[in-house]
Amino acid sequence: MTRKTLPVSLLVSSSVALLLASAVPATDWKPADPNRPHPPKVTPPIGDNGAPSDAIRLFSGKDLAAWQHAKGKPADWKLADDYMEVVPGTGDLQTKEPYGDCQLHVEWAARFSPFPAEGARFADGVVIKKFPPAFAGQWPGNSGVILMSLYEIQILESYENTTYADGQAAAVYCQYPPLVNASLPLGQWQTYDIVFHAPRFSDDGALQTPATITLLHNGVLVQDHVSLTGPTTTARRPPYKAHAAKLPLTLQDHLQPVRYRNIWIRPLEEGK
Repeated sequence: MTRKTLPVSLLVSSSVALLLASAVPATDWKPADPNRPHPPKVTPPIGDNGAPSDAIRLFSGKDLAAWQHAKGKPADWKLADDYMEVVPGTGDLQTKEPYGDCQLHVEWAARFSPFPAEGARFADGVVIKKFPPAFAGQWPGNSGVILMSLYEIQILESYENTTYADGQAAAVYCQYPPLVNASLPLGQWQTYDIVFHAPRFSDDGALQTPATITLLHNGVLVQDHVSLTGPTTTARRPPYKAHAAKLPLTLQDHLQPVRYRNIWIRPLEEGK
């Protein structure tokens, strides 16, 4: 198929820049002050597999050096051509480094896989003894981009598949459905461009500000600075619990061979 990464990347880059610019708070600088420091120059993504010049490349198609399984086990997902693919049952991948506030770019492709037999075992040892009715709608192409390993943006085949609204592709899982369904057909490469701000906690562990997510799916705004109710999980909305300011990013193994490529991240600082 013909790739169209460049136009989408440029569109997303300019859109995210506007979102970030609008979020910069007022400061003590006077309007039009010529002494105010200029922002650093950044080269935007250019071509397939492109990334901004100040981004951290988490996956460029060459190796899994930035990733590991839980408890430090070496990453063993399939590596082929310019992508990596979930090996069902091996477990989630996590970045070796922790991240908080960030701009994150992820390209993914849902793959066909047969419905699992009852008794299928996840890497954490959970055995599926009986499928709930909603489980069929979560197949094929199920995975997830889990910010701070707590806050999941769903990955799923949602071009034709009908499932619960807050469980389809680009949903903040079991919290917010996407504003629109911008999914492409099964097997095609898709993009997520995410602006994430971590929650803030006081010294005594009380929540000060919730986590927020802005998401563009294939260049289309689908989550507009939504405030999360807490960590994401299936059919529940647990409350926040105080945690570190930075935690690893997770890609989910949900027993389905989803592919990933061109993943990069830009840690964000408070506007100056």
